[in-house]
Amino acid sequence: MAEIIQKDGTWSFDGDVIRIVPGTDKGVGLVRRTLGEITVPLRAVAGISFEAGKKSGRLRLRLRDGACPLLAITGGHLEDGSDPYRLSVANDRAGVAEYLVDEVRNALLLEQVDSGPVDAYLLPGPSLPLTVGAGDGTATFDGERVRLEWNWKTEESKASGGARTIALADVAAVEWLPSIGLENGYLRFRVGRGGTSAAPPAPKYDPHAVELWGFRKDPLMALVGAAVVARMPHPNAAEVRAEAPAPAPAPAAAQAADQDVLLRRLRELGELHRAGVLTDEEFTTAKQAVLRQL
Repeated sequence: MAEIIQKDGTWSFDGDVIRIVPGTDKGVGLVRRTLGEITVPLRAVAGISFEAGKKSGRLRLRLRDGACPLLAITGGHLEDGSDPYRLSVANDRAGVAEYLVDEVRNALLLEQVDSGPVDAYLLPGPSLPLTVGAGDGTATFDGERVRLEWNWKTEESKASGGARTIALADVAAVEWLPSIGLENGYLRFRVGRGGTSAAPPAPKYDPHAVELWGFRKDPLMALVGAAVVARMPHPNAAEVRAEAPAPAPAPAAAQAADQDVLLRRLRELGELHRAGVLTDEEFTTAKQAVLRQL
């Protein structure tokens, strides 16, 4: 097993899953602390890298598009301290980080994991029930209903309508955006048929949105959004089904091209074996898998 332990957190890989445990360092954000341990199956991984730096390096885990509901809702807007798929690594542990990267990459090669998008979430999302208070309200999700409650900072016209309860079946889309510069952020639930087409009111006045002002707990609202998204139909499912062609016999040219790819993979495996990256057992297993496809 490959493992690296840092103040920022611990990553370990046993050949099948990568276990990510948040550390105790002050730079570890509330999102990572609240999520706790995350188990990432190898088939959800698109790539992994280690970037060296002057004072410290950084491990980055890249997941396949659509594999993680948290990444789906945040769209790359999570800060480093809140991103569970980044790990700060002290320079004296760079060798350990590089070893972990090599082990994961070798496993991806041996298992021939596709790096393309998926049509179902491969990670379950945050645990339930979940309640987060930030900005002008509190959002609660129990797996079936979202409840939005307002506080003394809520705009009067929005608060006057009272708390809102939204059934999961009525949620058409979920949007989360952090506060950026002078622009406030929000967690919004689009509801009903056609809920994603009409322009909604500003979050300050929207009874289906919590307005966020850039305070410490704001990123936690993304967890509520991720928990809801994880239980909704996957956005890639219909697209993958629509694009999937009807099975047909492969023409001779395509078969030849496929054979070229497999032969090239055999050569790559041989080079890795000669370089000592793959053991005899790993090389034999991988070679047999390729030969079966030939």
